[in-house]
Amino acid sequence: MRRTTILIADDEVEIADLIALHLEKEGYHLIKVSDGKEAIQSVQSYPIDLAILDIMMPKLDGYEVTRQIRERYHMPIIFLSAKSSDLDKITGLVMGADDYMTKPFNPMELVARVNAQLRRSKQLNQSAAGNKSALEAGGLTIDPDQRTVTLYGKPIELTPKEFDILYLLASHAKKVFSAEHIFQQVWGEAYYESGNTVMVHIRTLRKKLGDDNKLIKTVWGVGYTFNG
Repeated sequence: MRRTTILIADDEVEIADLIALHLEKEGYHLIKVSDGKEAIQSVQSYPIDLAILDIMMPKLDGYEVTRQIRERYHMPIIFLSAKSSDLDKITGLVMGADDYMTKPFNPMELVARVNAQLRRSKQLNQSAAGNKSALEAGGLTIDPDQRTVTLYGKPIELTPKEFDILYLLASHAKKVFSAEHIFQQVWGEAYYESGNTVMVHIRTLRKKLGDDNKLIKTVWGVGYTFNG
């Protein structure tokens, strides 16, 4: 049986070694690289199940690495960075990361987040293997098997989390989901100070669907609903 493989991309050798030490105890296979180009080459060459990326790396930064990964792959991505402002975190999530931790960090917390993201990814893959049918509403077509979205026939590029939020809302049309419920369903974790995370993803999702698109409705003080 193939071991779960995790990519660690960080030019700080001591940090990469510390992460590897703790993840190896969990039985994971690790690939360590020190710059963005090596990270892309590793993703293209090996079956990576999860990537831990620094943002400030040589050759390609973490944002660009994430952008290129998201063009073809859906594995979970965790940013581990010294950039700690709210804007940095929001930018990382909007770019397609699934989680964001700041340095200095607790290695055991990172292990817990890695395990949570891998559990969530496994659940999504199992669900995708089922016989879910495509959803259509207001010119929007959502295909859960291919994980694609089109609006009046035009492809809409979504991050994995944006797709999961859209599918969750669209598959329960008219039902109102709180930000807490959305976070628990999509991220598969306990909800803790994550209202802004959901709000940012909803905002970027709406923008990609078009400023005039009213499919996702805000129910003030309650949450969000799909209006298709």
